[in-house]
Amino acid sequence: MMLATCHNLEFGRTGLVDFGACGCSFSSSFDRFHSRNYAKKGVSRRLICQKRFHSRNIAKRRVFSTEAPGTLLNGDAPGPPPVLSEKKADLFEVVADDLLTLNKNLQSIVGAENPVLMSAAEQIFSAGGKRMRPALVFLVSRATLELTGLEELTREHRRLAEIIEMIHTASLIHDDVLDESDMRRGRETVHQLYGTRVAVLAGDFMFAQSSWYLANLENLEVIKLISQVIKDFASGEIKQASSLFDCDVQLDEYLIKSYYKTASLIAASTKGAAIFSGVDKDISEQMYQYGKNLGLSFQVVDDILDFTQSAEQLGKPAGSDLAKGNLTAPVIYALEKESKLRDIIESEFCETGSLDEAIELVMNSGGIERARMLAKQKADVAIQCLQCLPQSAFRLALEGMVKFNLERID
Repeated sequence: MMLATCHNLEFGRTGLVDFGACGCSFSSSFDRFHSRNYAKKGVSRRLICQKRFHSRNIAKRRVFSTEAPGTLLNGDAPGPPPVLSEKKADLFEVVADDLLTLNKNLQSIVGAENPVLMSAAEQIFSAGGKRMRPALVFLVSRATLELTGLEELTREHRRLAEIIEMIHTASLIHDDVLDESDMRRGRETVHQLYGTRVAVLAGDFMFAQSSWYLANLENLEVIKLISQVIKDFASGEIKQASSLFDCDVQLDEYLIKSYYKTASLIAASTKGAAIFSGVDKDISEQMYQYGKNLGLSFQVVDDILDFTQSAEQLGKPAGSDLAKGNLTAPVIYALEKESKLRDIIESEFCETGSLDEAIELVMNSGGIERARMLAKQKADVAIQCLQCLPQSAFRLALEGMVKFNLERID
């Protein structure tokens, strides 16, 4: 058994947990990953499959932006404008001025000491991001002001939103490198444009900048909260890498990985906002639970869309997670009914047409429907956590965020 830091998905607390006891099965998953990848036939087969399904353009275009620093951050990037539904825009309308200020402040926060790193950061900042996480910071901040008698957002509220967006952006840059993704939101990724070296440095640069500004908030509780998120990102990537093509992965393991990679930052965003409003601990914990369950629901919905939307809608090839061996909720549920799916996945899609066959099996097995139920279950918990807030336009927007997420798969 391996002991490690693990978040309890029910209560959001951290401590030393026996992975075997809590259902993580980390050590056994890693052993399966290790033995499979280094078996005599496994290495060569995986290399062939990766070349077949993840072929990339070797000749990378190392063309750096000629725009002045900040141009893209302020929304003047060339190309089509970001796609944002009217309903999502309506939800953000009550914090529209706050988001406008955020966009302006991001330029000075990222800094322009190194034009190459700045240009790489601009690429992803301008790629149609929804600013969902900072919007949640502003919504929770304003929804909790009334509880403590504050009349306006503090400097700490605004800086937290900026730090959260920088951390999220840095994680996306690194994720794209690890996943070898050539497209994000319909645009070329940073490492595709500038190369892996610059992409990794750009992500590191933004993590470092955000950490410096985080320390200057001088609130130990929030510093610990957000610092844990950066650790969680790494833990999530390790868990994902240790379970690729592993058909024995359990739903609990998937949820823990989803917490690390997605829900942890959202939960920290909403709890941190409440802390800076000065609310009681039970209220800040409810905001944490809201963010955690919204984040889990959001990840499950994204994993469903990976099967149900077209490549044009996704901005990346449909079924791309499955092709890379990342088994998500729809696949985990489908494996319970389709023994043939296990054979196809464990072969790592080396046969022509096997990936398409696997996607069809997932679609026809009821896995999508069960994943929808899981997303709704987490959404219901998130809505319940908002009952501690007074009625306001901001609370309604927080509820609307949960419902909008589910509507993406209706």
